[in-house]
Amino acid sequence: MQQLLDIMRELREKCPWDREQTPHSLTRYAIEEAYEVEDAVRSGNLNDIRDELGDLLLQVVFQAQMYSEQGAFDFQDVVNAITQKLIRRHPHVFEAEKFEQLTPEQVSNLWQDIKTQEKQGKPQARLDAIKPGPSLQQAEAIQKNAAKIGFDFAHVKDAYEKLEEELSELQQAMKNGHSDEIQDEFGDCLFSLVNVGRKLGVSSESALLGTIHKFRSRFAYIEQQALLQGKSVDQMSLAEMDQLWEAAKTAKEAHHAHHRDTVVTHVRPSNTSESI
Repeated sequence: MQQLLDIMRELREKCPWDREQTPHSLTRYAIEEAYEVEDAVRSGNLNDIRDELGDLLLQVVFQAQMYSEQGAFDFQDVVNAITQKLIRRHPHVFEAEKFEQLTPEQVSNLWQDIKTQEKQGKPQARLDAIKPGPSLQQAEAIQKNAAKIGFDFAHVKDAYEKLEEELSELQQAMKNGHSDEIQDEFGDCLFSLVNVGRKLGVSSESALLGTIHKFRSRFAYIEQQALLQGKSVDQMSLAEMDQLWEAAKTAKEAHHAHHRDTVVTHVRPSNTSESI
């Protein structure tokens, strides 16, 4: 661990890229690494899990080093903070004599009770209960929370009209050509689209993941077809790729139709008398 800390300190001193990073510029990488840990664990590949956990640890070390340079805290302070929190929130382990055997559910309730006690005396806004996380999920959770006290559109039609209003404002921002304004209005459009999905009973996160999977599959088809033609995708024109994209859609639809027909054939009775 000390070697890793020493390497990080040296990188901050001598590497141009590492030297120019800030706590804000690095947060995106921490998020990406957390997702890569999840993907590695899902795959079950132990080497990948080990490597991705190391990448995630690096983000903690990197952030701690930058704050240490500011004189705020260092890596040891981070370790001490989580150590004290674990002890404080697990009295059933570290003060076991005061507790009977607890179920996992009782442990979870105890954890929440202790968290609540820790926050006593601190001002709490309603939306503080919404944890930071993937932006689409966070937006949906915020909207659901606000809806509980009536801060919501009555109908999906109203939410859709709000989306159209935000899209119009984005168009105006694009005409103005101000990057900050464009980003702000683009964010408003995304938030409004999540709200439309919520009113329709659609999970924005699941819907987008489905589209990402679909895009990956169709793009892989383009690459495969390009190889069959003795090309790579970067040698193809946009028109050629568009043609293969449409072919990928047709192939997928044909596959689904065949699958449906197969299912129907398997479940269809073999004669009319059995059907009756």
